[in-house]
Amino acid sequence: MKKFYIETFGCQMNVHDSEKVIGTLVGRGYSQVETPDEADLLLYNTCSIRDKAEQKVFNRLVEIKKRSRDKVVGVLGCVAQQEGEKIFERAPHVSLVAGSASYNRLPEMLVQIETGHRRVTGLSLETEDTFEVPFTRRDNPHKAFLTIIEGCDKSCAYCVVPMTRGPERSRTSASVLDEARRLAAEGYTEITLLGQNVNSYRDPSPAGLDFAQLLRRIGQVDGLRRVRFTTSHPRDFVKDIIDAIDENPILCNHIHLPVQSGSTSILSRMQRLYTREEYLRRINWMKNARRDIAITSDIIVGFPGETDADFEQTLRLLEEVRYDSIFSFKYSQRPNTPALQYEDHLTEEEKSRRLTIVQERQRQIQLERNANYVGAIEEVHIDGYNRATRQWLGKTSQHKQVCFTHPMLPEPASGGATLEGTYLPVRITRSGPVSLAGEAAVLPN
Repeated sequence: MKKFYIETFGCQMNVHDSEKVIGTLVGRGYSQVETPDEADLLLYNTCSIRDKAEQKVFNRLVEIKKRSRDKVVGVLGCVAQQEGEKIFERAPHVSLVAGSASYNRLPEMLVQIETGHRRVTGLSLETEDTFEVPFTRRDNPHKAFLTIIEGCDKSCAYCVVPMTRGPERSRTSASVLDEARRLAAEGYTEITLLGQNVNSYRDPSPAGLDFAQLLRRIGQVDGLRRVRFTTSHPRDFVKDIIDAIDENPILCNHIHLPVQSGSTSILSRMQRLYTREEYLRRINWMKNARRDIAITSDIIVGFPGETDADFEQTLRLLEEVRYDSIFSFKYSQRPNTPALQYEDHLTEEEKSRRLTIVQERQRQIQLERNANYVGAIEEVHIDGYNRATRQWLGKTSQHKQVCFTHPMLPEPASGGATLEGTYLPVRITRSGPVSLAGEAAVLPN
């Protein structure tokens, strides 16, 4: 039996893509192994959203060069799509370069290598298909990803996604609902709907559902306890999404809505297609909802031309919105993006300084926000157990990490019973900037 090893870099979309690749290979008789040394086939599923992520991949290819004799090495994902056949020049020991739109052809491409082709590519983005495979290998038996839309039709000045993932392609609502029902029947109680712009979903079938309508349908699937989604684009975010969340507690009260900058001027240069005021209108929808919705976001500092006044607008936005958490990054130049042509690029030192200020300001906001949960009882979906601290770990509907104990909760036996995948009410007793801590309010059945 042929053995393969796969390493994944980047976002949840990449993680789920790797699950599909694993399922495809296992369905063709391959066996997954835990280390590169055990494998005949080495696959690296890559991310190119930032330069640091891309360089990490090439560093990994250098590391495995000496160990890759008599092994087939493949580069998948966004770096593969972005760099194409140039990867063969930088890493001659690589035999396969394939973007995400070509994963359904992966077995065919591997056959080409086995029959003597030294270098095989799958780089075409000319497809109306979404990447659906008959078998998906899921390592978590309780939580599952479900792709509903792939690609991106936006043209953000800093972003390579339209070039690496192709145009937007939505799955039919019937296929999405069928997969959701199948997952629930298999015992999955939490699913996360995925897409580069998930709320841009448009059902291509005669049913014609939009994203909010699809959310309502999935929220009615028997057996599901939680439904999440990521990532949303503010331009396509409508109030009906909030209304759907208000109507059904199965739809998690957490929304990730990337803003990138608090300055309308910079948003225009970024080609984000909304203003600060339009973004805040959507935030107000969330804050006026009946349920307490946790709001998270992405922020880029040091975009070309970002003045001190622009940066101050971002800091003011943090204070006005008071996000539950953010992902914050320094602007990173990416190939073939419009921002490369901009002048007024900031120094790395100045970008680092601004990033530190943003992160420190947000840390204080999270300390203050999380302190409000002390004394509350939150339902926690249990992910695992930390033997070092003797605490169970899990997340609330708002996607807040909770560590908790109970003097009568059993420690998980090796290979025996576990609380993973169950839901327990937890009384919050302490808080920090990134997590909550408490005690189980009741014992499990």
